[in-house]
Formats: sequence, structure tokens, C-alpha cells
Amino acid sequence: MSLKVAFQMDPIESVAIDADSTFRIAEEAQARGHQLFYYSPDALRYREGRVIARGRPIEELRRRHGDHVSLGPETEIDLAECDVVWLRQDPPFDMHYITGTHLLDLIHPGTLVVNNPFWVRNYPEKLLVLRFPDLTPPTLIARDLDAIRAFKDVHGDIILKPLYGNGGAGVFRLDPNDRNLAALHELFTGFTREPLIAQKFLPDVAQGDKRVILVDGEPVGAINRVPAAGETRSNMHVGGRPEKIGLTDRDREICARIGPLLREKGQIFVGIDVIGGYLTEINLTSPTGIQELERFDQINVAGRIWEAIEARRAG
Repeated sequence: MSLKVAFQMDPIESVAIDADSTFRIAEEAQARGHQLFYYSPDALRYREGRVIARGRPIEELRRRHGDHVSLGPETEIDLAECDVVWLRQDPPFDMHYITGTHLLDLIHPGTLVVNNPFWVRNYPEKLLVLRFPDLTPPTLIARDLDAIRAFKDVHGDIILKPLYGNGGAGVFRLDPNDRNLAALHELFTGFTREPLIAQKFLPDVAQGDKRVILVDGEPVGAINRVPAAGETRSNMHVGGRPEKIGLTDRDREICARIGPLLREKGQIFVGIDVIGGYLTEINLTSPTGIQELERFDQINVAGRIWEAIEARRAG
């Protein structure tokens, strides 16, 4: 089966080829004989009933630093003529991102968009977890300072962060002695109308924030992300160190609870975050961790993802 595949992603020329999950997905697609096309989110448009992208064919991907991609001449394609479109640009999850999901809705499921853009839009990672309150740490979503202060009074040590942030940006730990809540609230609400999310701080994060990867609702493995010394955040974007780790019974219990919903809603590649046995996020937009997991566990995660996609296209 040879599929025509388009990638909506951040600049392919500047990806980190040893870490980027989209590069690994595209590399596996190339190995399976699929035809690849690349375009940026800004090059997506709707015109007179058609969803169009201006970009370039991917002629070759290779594991060569500084020379990892060869692209063909720029051209415009009708995305409805593709078999698969990958929605893989990184957040912020803003109106630009949301508009892109609306446009891709117009071609799905005739063209299989991965992950299903309707549910990517309606299940942001910090909101989908609210459907599973018994699996998560105590959580508050609010804009009102008094509500956040009352939550902190109850739990003492909390994490405060933007509701639609990513990569560890804007994440603050406020311990019982902290005096910065009002100032942080003023800072956040000064540039956005969005609520904030607060969660009870989990000390187990010092031992790592586990990223579990699910393919079509089934867990395939996990990596542990350990914060750098003096850091609360474990995201690899801010210096977190990936380590090999296995799946626990608790991890499998969490996956068994959320997996059927993810599969039903067309979320083929998902990364969840687990700290101390608590589910903290369900990442649908642009999850990472494939390459680290493949190196640690010697498994072909990208191959599993493509098997799921090819099965859907064949069906």
C-alpha cells in the first residue's frame, strides 16, 4: 500500500533529527514506500470549496545532520486528494491552531487526518483529563484570583500554569512559603483572557514525569523524564533528561480507562503524562517521545503507528 501523505508541521529543515517525533514518523513512512509532502501551517488555506496547501514534496529524508531532507519544487495541492494528512505543528493552542483544525475537518475522514482534528480541538491536553477526575491530582481551572488562592490554601504546594501552554513554558511551583501568586496572576491575566490551571504539587516529580505513548488507544511503552537539578519542570525542552522505564500496573490501569475513548475519537498517536501514579495530561496535539522510546526499548513505535493508519485506510 502506497499512500499520499502530507505533513502540516513546523519547519522541517530545522528539526532535531535524533529527537523529533514527526521526523521519525515521516522517515518510517518513506521506508514503507509512501509519497510525502510538507507544508507549514501558514500555507494552509480554504479556497472556493477546496482545502489547499502550498508546500514541497519530500524527495528524501536521511540521518545526516545539517543535510537531512531534500525537497522538490514548491507547488500547491488539494489536500482532499491525499490519503493521510498529519496535524503535527507544535502549540500554542491558539486561534490560528484552532482555525487549522476547522479547515482540516472539511476533508476528514475522506482524507484521514491524524489525529482527528475535531477531537484535537475539543480535547486539549489539560482539559481532556477532567473527564477522569479519579485518575488525576486535585485540579482547578479558574481565572479568578480568589478561587486560585483558596485552592492553594487547601493544598499548600501547587503548580500554576497556562491552560493552553506547552513545553514547560510558564509553569510555576508555588510552595506554602511563596508570596508570588498575586503577581503571577497579574502577569498572566495581563496578556490573555484564558483561565489558568492549578494542580496539587506532586513531590514524586523529582523521580520523573513519565511519558506513556499510546497507539490507537494501546500503550506501547514509556520513557521517564527527570527534571534537571533545581528544576520542577521535566519537559525535555527545558532540560529534562529521558531515562528508560517500564510500564507499571497503574500505568496500564490508566491506559485501559482512557484508551477506548482515544481510539473511538481517532487519536492514533497520543502521549500521556503520569507523575506518582497520577494522570496529569493527555497530549493529542503534537506528542513527542517516539525516538527516545525506540532507542530504550528497541521497538519500532513509528511502525506501529503506520500499521494503525494503514489498517484504517484499508478498511
